[in-house]
Parts: sequence; structure tokens; C-alpha cells
Amino acid sequence: MNSWNCRVADTQRELDDALRVRWEVFGVEMRMLGDKKPQAPREANCFDTLPTTAHVVVYSDQEAVATARLLLPNAEVASSAGSLMGLDIERKLDLSELVAPGRVFAETTRYCARQKWRKHAVLRLQACLYRESLRRGVTHWIAAANMETDSEEEATLIYRAAARQGWVSDRFRARTLEFPAPPRQPVAPRLSPTQLARARQGDLDDLKLPPVLSLFADKMGARFIGPPHYDTAFHRFTVPLVAALDEIPQGTLRLFDTLDADAA
Repeated sequence: MNSWNCRVADTQRELDDALRVRWEVFGVEMRMLGDKKPQAPREANCFDTLPTTAHVVVYSDQEAVATARLLLPNAEVASSAGSLMGLDIERKLDLSELVAPGRVFAETTRYCARQKWRKHAVLRLQACLYRESLRRGVTHWIAAANMETDSEEEATLIYRAAARQGWVSDRFRARTLEFPAPPRQPVAPRLSPTQLARARQGDLDDLKLPPVLSLFADKMGARFIGPPHYDTAFHRFTVPLVAALDEIPQGTLRLFDTLDADAA
């Protein structure tokens, strides 16, 4: 039986574990980063070492198997980029309508788990993110969730299916700032020809949504705040979402308590 624990990285080794897991998932398993392999198998960028960034890492026994990055507002980034909060997602979105007294936003990014451990690691990762966010005074998460397709048509259909389930916010809205063009011929479609044909005809009720979207919307109470957006770095469509930490379903919080007890 595996021993599980989750840590907020505070050593070079733990940060390195996070970057290696990101490369393993995004670069190798999902092939989202192109064919060029880095000299060291790591997925990294300038936000990773900011003092306002926290890396959460889940370990099975002593092996790093899942990670996520929590970005808090950063004045240096805001000044350099001319953005409101200094979050990475502000390259894509205008968040001015979301800001209000008492709201502290943090961006959850680089959310991933290695395939072998994915089933058991993702909720542990989410529980750890939740605890660390509360500790830092965060009230809301914002994220660009992976739709696992580079097809504009599929992304639109998935978004319509989410709207039908009531997962599009009627309270929060973000304005899209950039509109990168997706590939003319998708190379990473998600839907089978049969599923696509049914969705085109309006049969969206049984359309299976990407796991990350379902996790955030169903388990965390998140709601989508804008249409799909093509991410040129990861070659997939994403959809922006917001989750209020004080509105996370009680069933999910009880599950977090169970996971915390198991790891103790």
C-alpha cells in the first residue's frame, strides 16, 4: 500500500521534483510542448522562482507524482507587464471586472499528475492546494483549464455542454485580450467521429468533458468566466474559470479531511 504525502516545495530538490513532473506529464505523456526536448527534462518559466509562487507536490512513497503551482498577485510582474494583479493569466484576460474589496485571487497553473498515479493523486493535490491557499489568505482561484483538444470546433462544443450543465458563471466575467489562431488541421482531437457527429447535431448531454474541467466545476464549484482560448505554449484550448474557496461543496471538504487523515 502506497504512503502518500503532499508538500509545499521549500527546497531546491522539491522545486526540481515539481518541474520534472510537469515535463513528464506535459512534455512526454501528453506531448503538448512540441518535439524539441530540453537539455534537462524540466518544464519551467520565470514565474517558478517568484516569492509569491508556491509549488505543491504530491508524493507516493518518495516519488513525486503530481504538482500544481499557485501564483499570488505580484507587484513586480504587474509593474513590468502593465497588468492589474501580476498574474500570468492576465496576458490573455482582462480581470478588472473581477476585482472587489475582500477578494484575493490566486492563479492555479501547471496542474498535472502522472498517468500511473492520476486516479489517486489529483484530489490529494487539490486538498493541498486548498490548505495552502487558505493559509495565504486566498479567497478565489482563477485558472485556464486544459480542454485537452486543439480543435476549435471541439472546444466550442465542450463549452456549450458545460453551459448546459450550468457551469458558466452568471456572476463573473473576464474579457479576452488575445485571440491566437489554432491549427487549421487539429492534431490532438479529443472526440471520436461518432461523438463529434452527435455533438454537432446538438446531442451534448452525454458529451464527456475533460477531467480537469469536471474536477474544478463539479468537485470545486468552479464556474467558467469566458469562452475557450487557444494556448500557443501548450498547443491546446483552455477555458478560464473562477472558484470561490468559501463555496467549495461540503462533500468535497469532507473528502479533503479524509485524505488529510489518511496522510497523517
